[in-house]
Amino acid sequence: MRFAHGYYALSRGMTIGVRAACFDDKGRVFLVRHSYLPGWHLPGGGLDRDETALDGLLRELREEGNLEAAVPPMLAQVYYNRRTSRRDHVVFYRCDHVRQLAPKTPDLEISASGFFALDALPDDTTPATRRRLAELAGATAVDVYW
Repeated sequence: MRFAHGYYALSRGMTIGVRAACFDDKGRVFLVRHSYLPGWHLPGGGLDRDETALDGLLRELREEGNLEAAVPPMLAQVYYNRRTSRRDHVVFYRCDHVRQLAPKTPDLEISASGFFALDALPDDTTPATRRRLAELAGATAVDVYW
């Protein structure tokens, strides 16, 4: 692992990813359960080389949920994700009027997904996901750390 982080520090310098709070027309939020991480998360992932944050977000939404943004996503915040590494940042968007073009079939990366009412989130929704939703609702101050 130490070698990998050294390689990334030299080859990339900084890592950056995207996530989004995606709301359907009923006000429900879309969450995913990864096969390799515990809990329910907002959809997203790492950016590829030569990919804009917005293009990466739209790609991740298609891959993780068969989602389509009916209106342009709104940039909400850029967070420093120090729990992952000293070089990681997350670009966070809000997507309203999101449509799911077809149910997401579980695969090697996403074991489950779905839309949830904000007052009925799964018990094991991650703390970071809950913080982002509280920030968007105005229930708590916006943080700078993921």
